[in-house]
Amino acid sequence: MRRIRSERRGGARLNGTARAAFTLPELAIVLAIVGVLLGLAIPTLVSAADRAAVRAAVADAAAVFVIARESAVHARRAAAVHVDTAAGVIRAARGGEVLLSRDLRARHGVRIAATRDSMAYDARGLGIGAANLSLVVRRGHVTDTLYVSRLGRIRW
Repeated sequence: MRRIRSERRGGARLNGTARAAFTLPELAIVLAIVGVLLGLAIPTLVSAADRAAVRAAVADAAAVFVIARESAVHARRAAAVHVDTAAGVIRAARGGEVLLSRDLRARHGVRIAATRDSMAYDARGLGIGAANLSLVVRRGHVTDTLYVSRLGRIRW
């Protein structure tokens, strides 16, 4: 039997069992490229996360208004939505009973502002009072507004 000798040249074996390795300059270049790509991608990802959080918060707020209106119509009694902008909480209540409460600041990390601190619905589902309500939701540079009309309609 003939034995094949492996020869070493420059630290690598020539018989097919050589190990592939990266040099320090190659690794540094790859890390620099990854760093540049992450630097470009992170602002886009943060903005997308802010948009998603604002949309989810507006949808949660709309759900509170819908529950209050439907409850007023179903029970044939007035129901109200209270907006606590300092705490970031929206709460639907009928009488002394809380129907639905959403802490938008804790759940979505958003700040809210409103043109009114509450909105009430009568037994027909119409808004009580003379003004519409606008709820502004912000996170980062993203802002969205939920509009509630005196007729009880919601749009955003």
